[in-house]
Amino acid sequence: MQTSEAIAVGIVAERRKLDSPWADHDWRPYAVLPEAPDIEPGSPIGAEPGRERFYMGRLELRLHRKETESYRLNLATGEPRLYIALRGGDGPCGLGVRAFLVTAAPDEGQAWAEVGDDVVDGVAMPAAVAAWVADFIARFHVVEPKYKRQRKPANLEAFARGPGPDVKR
Repeated sequence: MQTSEAIAVGIVAERRKLDSPWADHDWRPYAVLPEAPDIEPGSPIGAEPGRERFYMGRLELRLHRKETESYRLNLATGEPRLYIALRGGDGPCGLGVRAFLVTAAPDEGQAWAEVGDDVVDGVAMPAAVAAWVADFIARFHVVEPKYKRQRKPANLEAFARGPGPDVKR
């Protein structure tokens, strides 16, 4: 049984000028392009005062059958997001930063945001990608039954006897 599907998407990041003694700029995810263009990673694609946007290249957006509940909740917000992770260092762009992850699962995006120095942020999910995610959910989502754990009553006699003879004190 097929457990995942993937599409290639284009990633756009924004370099923002900072008024800080410690850094002159920072990077933020800016957008996902549903059709990755045929331009070189690192190419500038837009600017306004204090901000420049760059095409970071293509990444694979992969959906997994076991994560459909997370995708479903993302779409249910009314403003679904894709989460992009950026990491400092040399990459194909030559900009000192590279995009290394895109996901439709908010919990996965949050997990990446909590570790290391990666910059993770959500951007608007394009309508074409949202339709693809909705189709994937329709085909693979299975409602998992909720089981409430039942507690067993305490064995008071065993507690009164104390630990067995093979337990060192």
